[in-house]
Amino acid sequence: MASDTDPYIFSTDVLPEDLRFLPPLANGRLGWRVYHSIMHMGGVYNGEGGQCHRADVPCPLAVRVQSKEPFLDSYDLDTHTGVFTRTLTSDLVTVSQSLYAHRYHCNLMVMEVLLVRHKASQEPVTVDLDSAFTPQSKDIDFEAGPDYKVGRYIHGQTTTAEFTGGPCPSVHLIWTPVPPSLTLLPEQSKCRWGFIVAAADTSESAQASFDEALDLMATGDLRKSHEQAWEELWLQSKVEVSGSDSLCRALIGCMFYLLSAFPSIHDTSSTFGGVSPGGLSNGGDGQDYWGHVFWDQDIWMYPAVALFYPKLARAVLEYRVRTIDGAKDNAQKQGYKGLKFPWESAVSGREVCPEDIYGQQEIHINGDVSLAFQHYLYLTEDMSMFTEGCGSEVIWGVADYWVSRATWKEGDKRYHLLGVMPPDEYYYDIDDSVYTNAVAKFSLQFAVELASLLDFPAPDQWKEVGENLHIPFDEEFQYHPEFDGYKKGDTVKQADAVMLGYPLGLPMSAEVRRNDLEAYESVTDPLGPAMTWGMFAIGWLELGEPERAQVLLEKCFKNIQGPFQVWSESSDGSGAVNFLTGMGGFLQAVVFGFTGFRVLKDCLAFSPILPDGIGALCVRGVNYLGRQLDWLLRKDDVCIIMREQTSDTGMVQPCDLQVVMKKSGEKIPLVAGEPVTLPLEPGYICKVTSTSFCWPL
Repeated sequence: MASDTDPYIFSTDVLPEDLRFLPPLANGRLGWRVYHSIMHMGGVYNGEGGQCHRADVPCPLAVRVQSKEPFLDSYDLDTHTGVFTRTLTSDLVTVSQSLYAHRYHCNLMVMEVLLVRHKASQEPVTVDLDSAFTPQSKDIDFEAGPDYKVGRYIHGQTTTAEFTGGPCPSVHLIWTPVPPSLTLLPEQSKCRWGFIVAAADTSESAQASFDEALDLMATGDLRKSHEQAWEELWLQSKVEVSGSDSLCRALIGCMFYLLSAFPSIHDTSSTFGGVSPGGLSNGGDGQDYWGHVFWDQDIWMYPAVALFYPKLARAVLEYRVRTIDGAKDNAQKQGYKGLKFPWESAVSGREVCPEDIYGQQEIHINGDVSLAFQHYLYLTEDMSMFTEGCGSEVIWGVADYWVSRATWKEGDKRYHLLGVMPPDEYYYDIDDSVYTNAVAKFSLQFAVELASLLDFPAPDQWKEVGENLHIPFDEEFQYHPEFDGYKKGDTVKQADAVMLGYPLGLPMSAEVRRNDLEAYESVTDPLGPAMTWGMFAIGWLELGEPERAQVLLEKCFKNIQGPFQVWSESSDGSGAVNFLTGMGGFLQAVVFGFTGFRVLKDCLAFSPILPDGIGALCVRGVNYLGRQLDWLLRKDDVCIIMREQTSDTGMVQPCDLQVVMKKSGEKIPLVAGEPVTLPLEPGYICKVTSTSFCWPL
């Protein structure tokens, strides 16, 4: 998938005028937009309830290199390595300023400055370092501590807890001070300087991270260990296309920024604070949804990551498990049983949405969370997540909530969910949102299934409500109205009813699927959030109309701002920045749309299709039942290679797998290292011992 220009390097000679679209650097623990004076730490919020937001942490690396000499400027974000570099070139010297959030040691941010002389000279070369850093924050009461080795030190706590009586997070910051200038002496041909920031929740952790950085810097391994961690991530998975450079770069950018929002695959600290729509680099007071975690994480970002990285998928689920107490409190305050996950979540799981109506009515979040757990089980068969990992408490708590929230009506002998807000937030206080009811139905059915697997006595009401929950359907027009009382043709904000087909997988005929797509595509707000068109594209790909899907995917490119592939929520550049939700939807359109991947109970189904103009799609590292599969889709065939097993098999024992073709029923065992070439037809991957018949309906 190579081209003359490396698609993994985003380059420009001029920075975007809108500084919001400078590249964010993050590692799941720390997040920062380059040159900005503020960074954020995962799980560190300030403010109570609806005022809760990511706490501003001052960033000592908010430094710009300046020189009185004329220089040529260039900027590169190398997504191979997660390093942003500004290069200044003159006749005499090249100056490189490199910045990165350490991918392995997640408490570290690093700046390196390299001066390289082009020709011998008796004159020193000096560059100025213009810093915007001040060791203060409006959210954290910092006080200075004694210097630690070669570093400065401040520490403090946020001013206001997330809820009354709750803890105020602590922040400890140690950094190597940045001088006002750097000088390359006459006798030096080159010189490199390194500057470190260690941020943690205790002084001991900050000191240990700072010590580790100093040791690695002394051996020349600080940057190397960071780049090796990124290399390990990219070796596990890649999504690339040939035939469209812009699409290839967009996919790479989406994968890079999404992976940046997740912790290291080696992280065992259980400090991951979830993924917010704008990622860790954004989310301060009044900005980018305050850094809260929404359904965006579970429905939009999670699926593509879970397909490749089961450890990162589990980190998302463990975040939800840690918020169980808050979810229980939310349900009790609403007068219901079980768990009510917050529409907007921070650390505790208590509702922190600034406007009550969303937390009260946008209850589909419960089903969205449950669906993420369900897909994880189907992809991994990792039962430990549901036993000692307490995932079963999530699933059963959600089921209890639905049962207590549903209302029985004798007239149609169905259960109903009344007074809700659908994903389409243009409407509220409506009855029987079709998406909400469908996702509730599936989470109740999954609760019964999981209870059977764990020999847990499931209440009869779980099955009763799940089987009899009303799913709105218009018999005359043969489509799913968005809710009871929806008038066909009314404007909608975003993807809603079209998500019944994917990701929910509600059984329906091709005619109904088409009718749903056509009913909503023309009335969806063109300035709605970026993830919407990916769902429509997947629908048209399901129906075998790739060119129609391609038109919708091309709409997404309007949300990609500037040279660094940073997304905005809306196509006019407004809304949340570094909009990971949109990136997740776009990735799913390709990874699940072009391949036809569907994560089902007993198999991974596929139904590949490529639009004109796309020569090939390479999807490497699909992780299914402990095996990694590399896929190459071409116009006429599909090639699958199961990788040789490594010593680290992950959390489950790998299974022997086979391909089963739908049309012929042919079964082809997968042997590690041996490619299998198939016609461009539907099929599925399953265990060799599986006797189930597994198809998306």
